[in-house]
Amino acid sequence: MAVPKKKTSKSKRNMRRAHDALSTTNWVEDSHTGEAKRRHHIDLKTGMYKGRQVIEAKD
Repeated sequence: MAVPKKKTSKSKRNMRRAHDALSTTNWVEDSHTGEAKRRHHIDLKTGMYKGRQVIEAKD
């Protein structure tokens, strides 16, 4: 069974855990509807992406 030779210090432990935080998603206001939407994603209600119609809008 593996047993550590030295105690892991609080600093080393916390530095390792620094990368475990969840990142927040980037939300922007839609220019057509004014609702919040994720960047670089198609708006499924209107079917618009970058100012042009990409898919049929949901009814």
